[in-house]
Amino acid sequence: MTQSSRRIAHLDMDAFYASVELLRYPQLKGLPVVIAGRTEHKPKIQADGQLQFSRLSDYIGRGVITTSTYEARALGIYSAMGVMKAAQLAPQAILLPVDFTAYRHYSRLFKAAVVEIAPEIEDSGIDEIYIDLTTLADDSHTLAKRIKQAVLNATGLTCSIAITPNKLLAKIGSDLNKPDGVTILSAEDIPTRIWPLPARKINGIGPKAEKKLIALGITTIGQLAEAELHWLQIHFSHNYAIWLYEAARGIDDRPVVTCSEPKSVSRETTFERDLHPIRDRSILTAELIALCKRVANDLNRKAYQGRTIGIKIRFEDFNTITRDITLGKSVIDATAILSAARNCLRRVKLDKKIRLLGVRVSSLVALAEMQPLEDLHQVELPLSSNR
Repeated sequence: MTQSSRRIAHLDMDAFYASVELLRYPQLKGLPVVIAGRTEHKPKIQADGQLQFSRLSDYIGRGVITTSTYEARALGIYSAMGVMKAAQLAPQAILLPVDFTAYRHYSRLFKAAVVEIAPEIEDSGIDEIYIDLTTLADDSHTLAKRIKQAVLNATGLTCSIAITPNKLLAKIGSDLNKPDGVTILSAEDIPTRIWPLPARKINGIGPKAEKKLIALGITTIGQLAEAELHWLQIHFSHNYAIWLYEAARGIDDRPVVTCSEPKSVSRETTFERDLHPIRDRSILTAELIALCKRVANDLNRKAYQGRTIGIKIRFEDFNTITRDITLGKSVIDATAILSAARNCLRRVKLDKKIRLLGVRVSSLVALAEMQPLEDLHQVELPLSSNR
C-alpha cells in the first residue's frame, strides 16, 4: 500500500485536563484556569454555599504547570512552565489541583467511543490517539465529524482531528485548527500548509535540534526541505539526518500500532523542598513506600511483572543518578519492589539533599493472572547509605 493511499488520523483532546475540570466547574468557562495545584488547592465551600477557588497568587513552591485553558494560554501560561513564573503573568488565574483519576476515566471513555467507529487505533497518550481509517468506506470529512461527535457524546469534551497520509503529518495537522477543529491534508498540501510552519512543529525536533537548525539558518520546515541530505549529514548524525530529510518532505511509513508491549513501569515525585537524607528520612521513607505501591498497582493493572528494579535520585544540585538490580525471578508485589529498591539505595552516597525520587520496574513479562498486593504499612526503610 502506498503512502498516498493511506488515511491516518491523529486525534488530540482539546486542553484535556483543563476541559475535564470545566465539566466539574462550568462556572469557570471563559476564565484563565491553570491545572497545577495540590490537594489543598481544591475549591472550598463558603458559608453562603458558593465555591471559593484558589488563585495562582496563592501558590507557594516550585511546581510546574500541568496544563491550562486557552484563556490562560493567551496570557502566556503553558504546560511545563514554573507555577511561580506563571503567577507573575496572571496572579488572579484560577488554580486547580491535578486529578489523574478523573483524567484517566475520560481517557477511557473517548477511546472507547472512537473504537466503535474505527477499531484500528494506537494509544499515544492519555489525551491522544492515532487511527487508521484506510479501509473504512466513508470519506474523510464524514469520518472526522462522526468521530468528533462520538467523543463529544461520550465525554462532553471536544477534540481536534487531522486526517492525512501518515502519522507525522497527522500529528502536525491536529494542532492547526485547535480547538474543536478538523484538518484534512494530502501530499499536495505539504508546500502550502506544512512548509511555512516552524521546524519545531515536526514531532521529533526537540529544543536542542531546533537550536542547532536555527544556528544553521533553518527556521521553517520548508527551509529544512530545501537542505541537501549530504549537508544535513555533515551537521547531524547519519540516521537523524536521513530522518530530518524525509520528515521535512512529509515522508513517514510508520504503521498504526494497535497493540504494544510496555518496556517499563515507573513512578517518581519532585518534592516541594529539597529533603535531607537524615533529617527528613521519615518523609523520604514514606514517599518511597508510596512509589513502590503505585508501581505495583500499575503492574497489576497492566498485568505485567518485572525482574529489574531501579531507583532514580535527583539531588539539590540537579545531579541525577540511577541504580538498578536484576532479580532472579520476576516480581509484581510492592514488598518485593521495595526490598530491591532498598538494595539499590545502599549503593548511593546520600550526602546531599534530595530533590526527586523515583522507582522503576523493567524487563517486563506478561502475566496470566494478577497477584494481590501485600500490605506495606509496617515496612521500615532506612535511607542511609551505610545501613
